[in-house]
Amino acid sequence: MVKKVIMKNLICTGCTAKIEKALAKLPYIVSASFNFSNQTMLLEINASYNESFAIEEIREIVNSIETGIETYPYESRHKIVTTSYIQQYRLVILGIFVFALGVVFNQFEWMISPRFNPFYWIGYFLISQKIAVKTWLGIKRKELFNENMLMFIATLAAMFIAKPIEAVLVIVFYSVGEHLQHKAVNQSKKEIGALMDLHVEYANVYNSEGQVVIKDPLAIKVGEVLIVKNGEKVPVDGIVIKGSTSLNTSALTGESKLRSVQTGDVILSGNINVGSVIEVSAKKEYQDSTIARIIDLIENSTSKKSKTENFITKFARYYTPVVTLAALIMVTVPSILNPAMFEEYVFRAATFLVISCPCALVLSIPLSYFAGIGASARHGILFKGSNFLDSMREIDTIGIDKTGTLTHGNFEVDGFTNVETLRLAASVEQYSNHPIAVSIVKGFKGKLLTVDGVEEIAGVGLKATIENHTILVGSRNLLRREKIRITDGKDTAGTNVFVAKNNSYIGRVVIKDQLKESSITAIKQLLKKYKITMLTGDNADTASEVAYAVGGIDYRHGLLPEQKIDEFRKLPTKKQKMYVGDGINDAPLISEADIGVAMGQGSELAIDVADVIIMDDDLSLLTKAFDIARKTRHIVYQNIVLSLGVKFSFLALASVGRTTMLMAIFADVGITLIAVVNALRLIYGRKMRRR
Repeated sequence: MVKKVIMKNLICTGCTAKIEKALAKLPYIVSASFNFSNQTMLLEINASYNESFAIEEIREIVNSIETGIETYPYESRHKIVTTSYIQQYRLVILGIFVFALGVVFNQFEWMISPRFNPFYWIGYFLISQKIAVKTWLGIKRKELFNENMLMFIATLAAMFIAKPIEAVLVIVFYSVGEHLQHKAVNQSKKEIGALMDLHVEYANVYNSEGQVVIKDPLAIKVGEVLIVKNGEKVPVDGIVIKGSTSLNTSALTGESKLRSVQTGDVILSGNINVGSVIEVSAKKEYQDSTIARIIDLIENSTSKKSKTENFITKFARYYTPVVTLAALIMVTVPSILNPAMFEEYVFRAATFLVISCPCALVLSIPLSYFAGIGASARHGILFKGSNFLDSMREIDTIGIDKTGTLTHGNFEVDGFTNVETLRLAASVEQYSNHPIAVSIVKGFKGKLLTVDGVEEIAGVGLKATIENHTILVGSRNLLRREKIRITDGKDTAGTNVFVAKNNSYIGRVVIKDQLKESSITAIKQLLKKYKITMLTGDNADTASEVAYAVGGIDYRHGLLPEQKIDEFRKLPTKKQKMYVGDGINDAPLISEADIGVAMGQGSELAIDVADVIIMDDDLSLLTKAFDIARKTRHIVYQNIVLSLGVKFSFLALASVGRTTMLMAIFADVGITLIAVVNALRLIYGRKMRRR
């Protein structure tokens, strides 16, 4: 079971990693993963979890690692009054005022020595109290090397060598930079939250007396009748039982076109009614509906981190002790050789420490992936983790299903040998939920026969008894297994369903499916960079016709579900493979692939095991997913090169005394802000271009 705990104002990824590690050691927590998008810690808990006790212990752990974090249960998120920025920084403001008094008194050097000016020291400790507390918390946890320790040692050293203004400027600019970072991250969260504002606040439901009452979507039961008015969201997945209207599906699919629905149509929760009032019979409860599952996917998307994020976390763990040791050497070795320059060497080392803080990397890299996932969600593409967004760049081979992926999956009877063949096929197929079976039943307009002893033969068809006659309905493989000879020649284009009666072949029903126009465009785009192979259970003629129509891709035909897996494994690749499908039969392959992609209108099992979900059945969104993945990787690399390039350049200058404290602040806070803004281009860049 997963429990959610809000940790508001937690943006330090280094602190996050420490909190996750500490929480995972608690006896009632199996694992912990923080989601930056909604400031929520996702806790996998066991039966011994007691919320009232656990929240206090969790809060203690959080406060021992980071200050200013508001920790409370997810369910209480609307009741908590947050702390204002004035309250958070009141001691900094007071410290600046006290320090300013010290500057005034410093004009009278005969009264007080600048090195021992009490106003300087009081002001400094008030301004730096937050960093000092974090440093002390780190010492208590026996974690001596972190960015707060670097900043505190550097500024304290500057105070001791009579450079108080430089020391205070570092803290003030660091605080301002931290405030701007919070603003940038919070704004990005609001932006992405607005893009994915899928929550349904209420539902209009008929009660037992036939009156319409407002009800919490969580309380809706299957079978209840809902009223969805103009401008309201559909609260749960359901079936239209009265009326017709148009739905805005953009929140789920990214598709701006309206969808017309009428009585009998299935509609998904989260869609917005932009037409007439309709009545809907609830098909699922809220927690099982599309909207709830998507929200859950988005909220859990950052729990699976990319290789780059994991690398940066490890890099920061070793980087900080190394630069601290380097700063110590910068003071001790030259001072032994030239003791008269001791204070100069201390100042150089202090500047070196300020420059070396790894904030730009540890903040901007996760934020880049977070923004990439948010930008994808806007288009109706859901990544279940930043690792999958990152791995999109490693794909060179794509396996793809035909039915429901390249085609609409709306089968129609295109031809049949005779009426008896169609009647027998429809009578037996009424016991199957397969789209082909449904189309055969729909295609027969007469009265169906009474059927007994229906037996499904996995992957090939059905066997049943009608009026004491044994009937077989299925693929050519089914009749071949029963050693029944097909006497009317080769399969025709389309899906051929064969019918046998008492071990004698009597005819076939031909089903055809229409190709999606978007599939043709998408495949032609994808073929420029990727090797694509269609894997289908259809006959050679149908497979060849579809493969040629979408641009001449490779194909494997006549495959049973287990044969699809074997053929997919045989596809040559130099990097990684992707599989795109939508049906129950595709679920094993979607799970098998390095990246499995499910079409959002497909089976629930395929969606559950997929790594990426395309909410609209538009394959062109797959090209958009590749584009966003490529842009995200570029921005991640830009931030890595920018951060490390500037820092190493300034560190080299600091080691020979060619930098000032203001330059050090730019190399730390300035580069961090630039990296954060660069990461947010994934969201704001597209908005500005559209405007």
